[in-house]
Amino acid sequence: MDLETSGNGSVVTEFVLLGLTESPVLQPILFVIFLFAYVATVGGNFSILAAIFIEPKLHTPMYFFLGNLSLLDVGCITVTVPAMLRHLISHDRSVPYRSCLSQLFFFHLLAGVDCFLLTVMAYDRYLAICHPLTYSTRMGWGIQRAMVGMSCVFSLSNALTQTVALSALKFCGPNVINHFYCDLPQLFQLSCSSIQLNEKLLFVAAAFMGVTPLVLITVSYAHVVAAVLRIRSAEGRKKAFSTCTSHLTVVGIFYGTGVFSYMRLGSAEASDKDKGIGILNTVISPMLNPLIYSLRNPDVQGALRRVLTGRGPSK
Repeated sequence: MDLETSGNGSVVTEFVLLGLTESPVLQPILFVIFLFAYVATVGGNFSILAAIFIEPKLHTPMYFFLGNLSLLDVGCITVTVPAMLRHLISHDRSVPYRSCLSQLFFFHLLAGVDCFLLTVMAYDRYLAICHPLTYSTRMGWGIQRAMVGMSCVFSLSNALTQTVALSALKFCGPNVINHFYCDLPQLFQLSCSSIQLNEKLLFVAAAFMGVTPLVLITVSYAHVVAAVLRIRSAEGRKKAFSTCTSHLTVVGIFYGTGVFSYMRLGSAEASDKDKGIGILNTVISPMLNPLIYSLRNPDVQGALRRVLTGRGPSK
């Protein structure tokens, strides 16, 4: 254990991440699997960005937000997976204290923007389906940028608050984290000072950045469903629902994994289930998002084919 002596006793200067496994046999296999997942995620999301950029049909608010979501997915997986790959091929699993806090800050920054952006995308679908005549006015270019900017500001405020509050805690005992990245629940368990304030701050953040967006998403889609059911033609209803199912799938995965990740704050033990949920949240979800959004979308599929084949945009 790396400890530094201060006026108030010993202070932890680095943490040790146990990672996914300590088996020398499994580590190379996991390295290949997660390297492939990282490359696939980065390639898939940048392909979505390229498709949106070159295809005029995709120059709409919905795809502007989707492009930002793709950037966030690349950021989220880059915050966690490269460090995990390094630990899988290295015997050194130590993480300096400041690096651990930096990883936590960027993870919460990007995940927070994700929360708000998914809410904005739900509002966009609400306007497009329930108020089509005023949609272009209510969702102009300036409004789109303002919504993304506000999402970043709110998330930055939360990430800074959580990180600064965590930095005020004392870590003077065990420094082993049973996870593959630094996050609040695991660090709370290692603190030798009171975490009451930190838990309250996390509770407020969960309400503001988790519950409130989820309620707004639910309300938006309740109006969307009501509007779609009033459409007389079956083809019209199918087309309207097809633009929403992809987003609802992503919302379900994102919030489902998020709830399980932070429900166990009172637990004294970190389990392998936490690692599985962490993989789903930080690796699987960003990797699947490009597939989810392109699977039933012919416009995106056509644009992706043109990106991959080098052909120009459709007329």
